[in-house]
Amino acid sequence: MVTFIASIVLLIVGYMIYSKVVEKAFSIDDSRQTPAYTVNDGMDYVPMSWWKGWLIQLLNIAGLGPIFGAVAGALYGPVAFIWIVVGAIFAGGVHDYFSGMLSLKHKGAQFPEIVGKYLGPFAKKSIIGVSLILMILVTAAFTAGPAQLLAQVTPLSFIGAIFVVFAYFFISAILPINKIIGRIYPIFGAVIIIMAVAIGAVLVFGNYTIPNLTLSNMHPGELPVWPLLMVTISCGAISGFHSTQSPIVSRTMKKESEGRKIFYGAMIGEGVIALIWAAAGMTFFGGTGGLQSALAAGGPAGVINEMSTTMLGTVGGVLAILAIIILPITTGDTALRSSRMIVMDAVSKWIDPDKKGTVIMATVLLGTPAFLLSMIDYTFLWRYVGGTNQITATIMLWVVVSYLLKEGRAHAHYIAGIPALFMTGVVTTYFVFAPEGLNLDYTISLIIGGALTFGVFLLYVRQIIRHKEIAAKNLVLE
Repeated sequence: MVTFIASIVLLIVGYMIYSKVVEKAFSIDDSRQTPAYTVNDGMDYVPMSWWKGWLIQLLNIAGLGPIFGAVAGALYGPVAFIWIVVGAIFAGGVHDYFSGMLSLKHKGAQFPEIVGKYLGPFAKKSIIGVSLILMILVTAAFTAGPAQLLAQVTPLSFIGAIFVVFAYFFISAILPINKIIGRIYPIFGAVIIIMAVAIGAVLVFGNYTIPNLTLSNMHPGELPVWPLLMVTISCGAISGFHSTQSPIVSRTMKKESEGRKIFYGAMIGEGVIALIWAAAGMTFFGGTGGLQSALAAGGPAGVINEMSTTMLGTVGGVLAILAIIILPITTGDTALRSSRMIVMDAVSKWIDPDKKGTVIMATVLLGTPAFLLSMIDYTFLWRYVGGTNQITATIMLWVVVSYLLKEGRAHAHYIAGIPALFMTGVVTTYFVFAPEGLNLDYTISLIIGGALTFGVFLLYVRQIIRHKEIAAKNLVLE
């Protein structure tokens, strides 16, 4: 119990203190007009209040991610608390804030455009493919799950439910952001918040004993924490998917000072939600062994449904069904919208991105492969979503490092450089070790991952020295 409460307090304190450090590194200026006013196309660029932006951002980046991922991450034991707290404050918050604010700085630019600006044209072309693959995989993965439940609780067949879900995706992706997303997301956002608060309250005040972090129970499982925990719990700590979603909200912001509340604040909010569900997973089933059996029997959806129904009664069961249906859908629709925006930005030199026909055509072209992938086993898709997701996060952190160095803020590069090196170690080791990667021996994977990360570290140091030399020359010339 003490570890759980302390973790939530640390997240709140992290927002109050460290988010201001991150904001200072960016250097906001509310006298600059935001793209919501300078572009204002009535489609993606529409001024909205910061609290709506926060709720949209929270739902975009959360969905079932901090619930399913946190419950699966609970298998690693109380060490998951450390990763969520440290990851959200020092990695995820930095990642999300800068992905949103750099988009704002460059007229609502999409993630690949930002990568190209700070890491070069080759990186931009490469990341367009990676981003689109991630968006299509997420759209597909967040379709099959709710479709299966819809087929169970309605007369619809599984295929019919998929058609219904994709019909909503399509409509949501082609309509102005304030028509559907701006109106219903705050309501759906309330669902995920109410569920988390209610489960958290029952854990704290009910007859439950949340395990504390000790040396003996830090990690009771057999799977290696490094790097699997950092890929299993992404939403709630750091997730590259967020960098593709932040531009949706950056195009609606009224002033730059709202960024800390919207982007960093939503990441901390997601961290709190992840903490609650991770604690519930460790506690409700009597330990990681019971949780593992429950996951094997009913999957994440079954586990969430059982915990919600037992801990919250009939209301909890209704909320669980709503969450398992609604929350993934509200991630899938913005994933499709983001992929449409990425493609249209990439080809804007050759087509008119403001034409309704262009919007519809791009949505159909990107929605088709996602629709087809949703017909296969979506648990298979998640094996590839996790790794691709964290590669994207790592790239975004290196973009932030490049931005800070190029802007002459070398004193602040560490706020992104340290988590970037950490995540470089995660993704290199993961893809050498994981079954969907090279599937090598764990010890060999650690050696290779460590060597690659050290090589990146040397390149990082070289760039720091180079920028210091440039700054010194400029100072002499002045």
